[in-house]
Amino acid sequence: MNDWLLHAALTAAERGWHVFPLRPQDKRPALHGEDACPGIRDCAGGHRKWEDRATMDPDRIRRAWSTLPFNVGIATGPSGLLVVDLDLPKRKSNSSEGTPDGVTTFEALCERAGQAVPGTYRVRTASGGQHLYFTVPTGERLANSAGRLGKLIDTRGWGGYVVAPGSLTPNGAYTVLDNRAPVPLPGWLHEQLTRSPARPSRPAVADRDVRAHRYALRALNLETASVQNAPEGERNTTLLAAARALGRFIAWGDLPRDVVEQALHWAGQAAGLSERSCAATVRSGLNWSIAHNPQRRTA
Repeated sequence: MNDWLLHAALTAAERGWHVFPLRPQDKRPALHGEDACPGIRDCAGGHRKWEDRATMDPDRIRRAWSTLPFNVGIATGPSGLLVVDLDLPKRKSNSSEGTPDGVTTFEALCERAGQAVPGTYRVRTASGGQHLYFTVPTGERLANSAGRLGKLIDTRGWGGYVVAPGSLTPNGAYTVLDNRAPVPLPGWLHEQLTRSPARPSRPAVADRDVRAHRYALRALNLETASVQNAPEGERNTTLLAAARALGRFIAWGDLPRDVVEQALHWAGQAAGLSERSCAATVRSGLNWSIAHNPQRRTA
């Protein structure tokens, strides 16, 4: 097993891709985390994350894979890659029945753009999805994305990685479907990944909502402003806190739920969160708050 996975790591490195070990039969990095950093070897000058430690050095790869049957991770950013991840619907409930998978959605995306599905290096994932590998110009730093191109379509660039073919999991193996060299990322896909999304317009409070107490409307304005201006890395946490703060006004009858939801969705998307992420966070925060504020507190 070690020989098989060592071969997979060396093969990826020969293609010019930076690799690092993943846990055996798993997709998670096998390297130590920041809290457990020993401060030696690669980390002698400070903790280095998996993206920094990924390598093409065959000697380092042989040493790493001589100990355990590590799966192989490819750090997409340093490798000059942008990988389009076409996933399958989750099978947890009947709600996924009839939902098109990522491959179907990507084919429809290509058709709407008047483009053929790109022929490039393609991998079948252990779950049955697909990875499409594209090269990007030197110096181009495309970040990861989730759902930007469509439902069940993610991308992996700087800050991301993919599991290399040859890796094994309990669900199966990662195998090559098309072994041609990766082609450059098509311009039309690059444009869709880099153009600024249109910001939604802020919903207005309808006449029927004037009944809301002034302090409730003031709280709504303050919380949405807080979400809209939240710094990167704190946006989702700020949105959740705002939903929990405003949920009590719904429970007390001061604000209609649809008004609060629309305002928070607008603020979250204006801050840069995806529509899907906003919906899940707002729903969770409001439900929690309503459950913990069943009635107005008396003085």
